Amino acid sequence: MPYDELTKAEELVIELLKKAARHWPASLWIFAAGNQLHIMRKNEFGKVAVESNGSVDQNFVLESINIEADGGDW
Repeated sequence: MPYDELTKAEELVIELLKKAARHWPASLWIFAAGNQLHIMRKNEFGKVAVESNGSVDQNFVLESINIEADGGDW
């Protein structure tokens, strides 16, 4: 769907996400996995916390939100 044909609900959530981005604290990041968005805290060094095998440390999950998401790259 072209951008100029957004519904009011789509426009609203896009603007809400833009507003959240403007206020996003540097101590947090979002990890997309399992068809959810996971709000993660960075470690004491301000970095993404990973385990020894290189996977994201799930102990740093603060909240999981059921928004369809994919963590893959383009």
